Amino acid sequence: MAYLGRYYRTYALDFWGFGESGKKRETYAVQDFVSLVNQFMDILGIVNAPLVGHSMGGTVSLSVAIQYPHRVSKVVVVGSPIVGTSLALPLKLAGYHFIASILFNMMWAFRGGLRIASPFICADPRFPKMMDNDLTKTTVESFLLSISSLHRTDLRPMLSQLKIPVMGMYGDRDNIVHPRQWQPLAQGVPHARIVRWPRAQHFVMIDEPQDFMEKLKNFLDQQENPTG
Repeated sequence: MAYLGRYYRTYALDFWGFGESGKKRETYAVQDFVSLVNQFMDILGIVNAPLVGHSMGGTVSLSVAIQYPHRVSKVVVVGSPIVGTSLALPLKLAGYHFIASILFNMMWAFRGGLRIASPFICADPRFPKMMDNDLTKTTVESFLLSISSLHRTDLRPMLSQLKIPVMGMYGDRDNIVHPRQWQPLAQGVPHARIVRWPRAQHFVMIDEPQDFMEKLKNFLDQQENPTG
């Protein structure tokens, strides 16, 4: 955001149940977050803008573009599941209440496990601290219900509705979301631009920061009509 902020006005929002957003809701489904983005743009008076989302944020961004096409000029997804069943097995299991409750009731063990596993998720040494900070701002309900909803999501039937520029950015070593989720995106949106990094994992923007920023800015800068 610091890099793109030199050239664009940028906004970041926390989904309900995460970060600084409210955590007293009955549902934390993907559709709730789609509505949240629409309301966010309404309140700030943003008529139309590009959306960039990582992981579940990219799935939500694509869904916003499908449901509110007048809102979105371009979409960029980063390591995002197009089909929810592509989530890694530990995340699928975390979508069950019993397992999610155990994880959050034994948060010290959960955090310890993540620290041990962090090199297999992201090579940056700052990652464990960043993830730990995020976990302290997440509730078991939001974690459980959002992952469960994401697991049930399948955008393939709606992808053909996208007529705006789309870019998918994926790491070939992603072990959170299946690294070949770019394939259903490319099949459903033939004009989509796909960028892959052979050595990057789930957090492409951390693993390949310079190349990631340059390719993202280049895509946002271009004036094009892919279906015209």
